[in-house]
Amino acid sequence: MQGDSKATGGVANEGSSVDGGEAEQQQEKATHAVAGEDASQPEQPSDPLGAALAEASRMKDAWVRTAADFDNFRKRVRRELDDARRGGREDLLKALLPVFDNLERAIHSAQRSSDVKAVADGLSMVQRQFVDSLAREGIARVATVGRPFDPSVHEAIQQVETGDHAPGTVIAEVQPGYIQGDRLLRAAMVVVARPKAADGAAGASNEAAS
Repeated sequence: MQGDSKATGGVANEGSSVDGGEAEQQQEKATHAVAGEDASQPEQPSDPLGAALAEASRMKDAWVRTAADFDNFRKRVRRELDDARRGGREDLLKALLPVFDNLERAIHSAQRSSDVKAVADGLSMVQRQFVDSLAREGIARVATVGRPFDPSVHEAIQQVETGDHAPGTVIAEVQPGYIQGDRLLRAAMVVVARPKAADGAAGASNEAAS
């Protein structure tokens, strides 16, 4: 009887040890699962307000740097444009100075000469030099007389009734115009032809006037 009780006690002890091991394993699994869940969740900031203020300060600094970079870029572009305009004006003046020199010589020569033709030839030479200098700078004179009126390059200051030219044709140039490439520097002032009034209409208007 005592042997049986000892055997029974041994079996009981073995069963309790098995149950204890399974319990430990289940507890370890639960601990690992909880740890995994904690690791998968993002760490929440301890001070949300402080983190938001820090992020706002960082964004403000980035914006200030961007605004400063843009302002420096704008100033640099403006300076480069001013330099380019100044250089263009200098190049044009250098091209025109010889023309003014020859014009001054022609005026002095005209004051001492009584030959009108020689004076006219000298002035014509200066004019050709002026036109050539403008052409080298890409500046050309607007075509006018004999051309159809073009409001993009012509400015009509008068219309004249005539049967010798088609209506809308430029028949005289009052002031020349100039273009540089596709850019209009100055419109040409012109006189434009318009059709004559019919004789019947003119007679009727005369009768009405009388």
